[in-house]
Amino acid sequence: MVKRKKYLWNHPSGRVYFRRGKLLVRMLAPEGTAAFDAQYWEIMTGKRAEAKRSWAALIELHMQSDKWASASPRYRKDLEPIFAYLVSRIGKADVSKLTQPDIYDAMEANRHRVRFANYIPTAISMLSKLAIRKRWRLDNPAINIEPLRVPKERQKPHLPWPDWAVAKMRAEAEPVARLIFEIGVGSVQRPGDWVGFTWGDYDGETLKLRQNKTDVPLTLPCTEKLKAALDEAKAALAFTPMPQRHILTNAHGAPMTYRTMADAMIRERKRLGLMAFDQHALRYRGVMELAWSGCDDDEIASYSGHTTKAMIKKYAGEARQIMRARQAAAKRI
Repeated sequence: MVKRKKYLWNHPSGRVYFRRGKLLVRMLAPEGTAAFDAQYWEIMTGKRAEAKRSWAALIELHMQSDKWASASPRYRKDLEPIFAYLVSRIGKADVSKLTQPDIYDAMEANRHRVRFANYIPTAISMLSKLAIRKRWRLDNPAINIEPLRVPKERQKPHLPWPDWAVAKMRAEAEPVARLIFEIGVGSVQRPGDWVGFTWGDYDGETLKLRQNKTDVPLTLPCTEKLKAALDEAKAALAFTPMPQRHILTNAHGAPMTYRTMADAMIRERKRLGLMAFDQHALRYRGVMELAWSGCDDDEIASYSGHTTKAMIKKYAGEARQIMRARQAAAKRI
């Protein structure tokens, strides 16, 4: 009887892994074959060969492509961590060897961060299209992958800011937090776009931007509250700002990062007892205000830049229900 090699472990699914300490590597070839033995000894000796057509090489080619260069900053920011993860896990592996079950395994291993896990097949699908064009693969293993669902206990809907919370923020917030607040409500954009506004984007009446996520250019007439907040912030500067200077800056005058902005808003919301209403929900408050003003869904989309109307219908619908209920209440005897 042939003694089995050390450190081999059979997964309940039937797959075979090399497992030693924290090292866990799936064996790709059937046990007893030359390919299996070659992979085993590569792992044992620490001299794993890097495939010429590896995932690391494919990712590098993709990131040098015109398609990647033309992608929006937000899209690249979402995918770069996934590419880094793939390089760390399968960077040296042959592109042609990846299977759909491997993708599900990777998603399951990242179940604790569902959004990240669901981006794995997105990234692999994009890379596989390039691999097919280069004849490194014949198929796209990420097609029809079912995304993970966020557990119900972790689903936290954004609560639109009610009138009393808006009034409290405007009356009691520190200047920087109030400016962030007014940009959020007044522009009706995603928080990732707020930090990108420069003084050159503001002409005293409108704000201009190109959305990070959709790459859609927008010109937004400012509300009176937003104009007042921007004019106040500009007047508080010790000098006339250059057009390229960012409106939101840190204590040193450098462009404010998303993290710095989020932390500033968390501190202020905690101080004012408004933690139930987050900065993402300011966009929805803006949608509701547009609906209260009588805008239809198309008009709201032209302002918010939403590419689909599902969220507009949700929050505009809530706003219209509140408005109709108030009108009905006024008619009661």
